[in-house]
Amino acid sequence: MNDSESTLQADRPETPPTKGRYQVLGLLTLAAALAYLSRNAVGVAESTIREDLGLTLQQSGWFMGTFFWSYAVLQVPSGTLAQQRGTRFALTLFAAAWSIAAVCIGIAPGLWLLLAAQLTMGAAQAGAFPASCLSISHWIPIARRSFSCGVLSMGMQVGAIGASLLTGPLILWVGWRPAFVVYAIPGFLWALVFWKYFRDDPAQSPLVNEVELDLITADHLVVPEEPDKEASPPDAKAVPWKLILTRPVIWLVCGQQMCRAAGYMFFASWFPTFLQETRGVPVKESGYLQALVFSGTMAGALCGGLLTDWMWRKTKSLRLSRSGVGGTFLTGCASLILAAWFVESTLLAVSLLTVGALFAALAGPSAYSAAIDIGGEHVPQVFGLMNMMGNLAAAACPILVAELFDRTSDWTLILLVFALIYLIGAVCWLFIDPRKKIE
Repeated sequence: MNDSESTLQADRPETPPTKGRYQVLGLLTLAAALAYLSRNAVGVAESTIREDLGLTLQQSGWFMGTFFWSYAVLQVPSGTLAQQRGTRFALTLFAAAWSIAAVCIGIAPGLWLLLAAQLTMGAAQAGAFPASCLSISHWIPIARRSFSCGVLSMGMQVGAIGASLLTGPLILWVGWRPAFVVYAIPGFLWALVFWKYFRDDPAQSPLVNEVELDLITADHLVVPEEPDKEASPPDAKAVPWKLILTRPVIWLVCGQQMCRAAGYMFFASWFPTFLQETRGVPVKESGYLQALVFSGTMAGALCGGLLTDWMWRKTKSLRLSRSGVGGTFLTGCASLILAAWFVESTLLAVSLLTVGALFAALAGPSAYSAAIDIGGEHVPQVFGLMNMMGNLAAAACPILVAELFDRTSDWTLILLVFALIYLIGAVCWLFIDPRKKIE
């Protein structure tokens, strides 16, 4: 509990605050887990789908990759929709849409419906995280924002790990088509619950009493005022795109996100093959080692939020609690990946890479919080732009790794490349000042 929370509770000892902000965070985190569950299930089921539908490897590659293009390109438009229509409307729509897409994958007779379903799923999930961060900026005090972003990131990894562990047995039990229909059901149920209980404005929520509302608004004004349609000019909510796109701090925030996303995508795509080619690890064992790295990412996402918030409470410095944390841990990640390049023991090397992935994830909540800090009234646009650039880098990563191997025939160079990429991300953090808000 931060100082402002303690003071406010002392003023009203007879009326304890409700826990609406934590219930909202729980709903947003559950949405993140369900989104990653449905998207990551595709990779696990790929070979079964390809064999059943008679797809070529190239067609299957398009099937898996199509998600990222709509996901990346629609980050900003989807986030803007959440800002204009409210998170309640937007996230309900998004969850229903990605659940429908999962059903379409399950009933697809061939490639074209698979591609359409993946485009739809990418478009629907594109706005989920900008909308969630917008809600965090409204519902969570600044002293708990980074922790909340870390919890949200942890939910993503829980969904990814769940897809890895559940999809294979589920396919063996009921087949790949019913499996995707099963994955759609929780999304529909979540949308119904979210629509019923969530409100964009905490002051209008039945989950919140006055004491909790004071806690939510203790550090800054987060409750949006109802616009006066008669008094407001038509362009009152116009997005200052020229200002956003010309700010060097935005370029740097996007740069660190691209580096982190490309590094994560390496572990999510080529890492098992890397282990098989360089260490002689069997396919099954390489999957387990990949899950070990993901566990480091999950732990780092949660701990990074706690650490960033602790740094903010101790220093009251956005620069130290955002840029300091992000730059320090990306430097540590680059160093650990470089160390793994020199290690002969497979288990030790993967352990170093797991800690490196943990360090990279520790920097994640700092990035989300910095996007909220810098975005000001334009959080969906700034966060969406940052996430769009990160996902474009993630989409390009598997292609560039394959091209690098094709030119050099040397898998061992991959670690050196990604150590350099993470170091570039750390350099970006050196020049990021989260106090430079878009106004």
